[in-house]
Amino acid sequence: MINKQTQALLLLCCHFSKAKKNEPKPLTPTEFKRFSEWLFEKKLMPGSLIDDFENVVSDWKDPKGKIELKRLKYLLGRGLEMSISLEKWTNASIWIMHKKDPDYPKILMNKLKGSEPSIIFGIGNKKLLNMGGLAIVGSRNIDKNDEKFTKDLSNKIALEGKNIVSGGARGVDEIAMLAALEADGTAVGVVADSLLEKSISKKWRKYIKNNNLVLVSTFYPEAGFNVGNAMARNKFVYCLSDAALVIQSGSKGGTITGAMENIKKDWTTLWVKRSDDESSGNSLINDAGGHWCESDVEKIDPKSLFISQKKSIKTKKSIKTKKSIKTKKTEKQIEMFD
Repeated sequence: MINKQTQALLLLCCHFSKAKKNEPKPLTPTEFKRFSEWLFEKKLMPGSLIDDFENVVSDWKDPKGKIELKRLKYLLGRGLEMSISLEKWTNASIWIMHKKDPDYPKILMNKLKGSEPSIIFGIGNKKLLNMGGLAIVGSRNIDKNDEKFTKDLSNKIALEGKNIVSGGARGVDEIAMLAALEADGTAVGVVADSLLEKSISKKWRKYIKNNNLVLVSTFYPEAGFNVGNAMARNKFVYCLSDAALVIQSGSKGGTITGAMENIKKDWTTLWVKRSDDESSGNSLINDAGGHWCESDVEKIDPKSLFISQKKSIKTKKSIKTKKSIKTKKTEKQIEMFD
């Protein structure tokens, strides 16, 4: 049974089912930070809202005008919906972590500085979240050479005792994670959808049981695929790692958008594999501040990937590239989301 503080956090910050039109939205991390700071000033905890909502919030007024009392009341009134969902998730061994949890990844707090998620859902070995590692990311569709490079490098990283961090999606993500796990290494998968479904998948289940894998999501465990969520997930892949490597990227889509955001925010050193594909966005990422990686896995010293690199000065070309990759979030992006 989760305690009252966690219940309040869930009610305030999480969905329990697909959002309905015109339904008040849960608080964003930034909104919750603002509201929780106000509670702290009053020497109150979020759990007090469950016991005495009217008195606790009687003098609350959001300086941004977005967290209205009726919104808070609606969110906190979803107790039955929360109970039903929690029973289902608990039966699937899904755990819930908040920022006061001793296993909450400190690396997220250090890098995101207040915009880290208030709640993380997950299954598997929590300890892996604080171990860093190499993020390996890339397109859903890659050629045999890139697939072999991904597998061989992931195997090398696993033998070094380092995590592979990725997004759990088809393509580079899955290939990297499974290669590390098959080498008896460890992996962190930051998924954007369907955590509940993935938690019972035969593909991941044995590694979860062996404590070699953790799958986490900042979205409720039954969330379906959403382009916006997939884009938002990228930053957590980068922020949970000590370094990152792009295997293959298109000139637009999820991989290049995430890589450019990482360069802009300077979350972690970013390596890029050279590509002969004329449609590849790898050179654009390098121009914007990424660092070329050795193309022959045999010549790569895994330790060298974790040595911090100075950020390159952005060129006019890279600035134009960043503008060009901003596309409308339509259903067509599902096909190009690499």
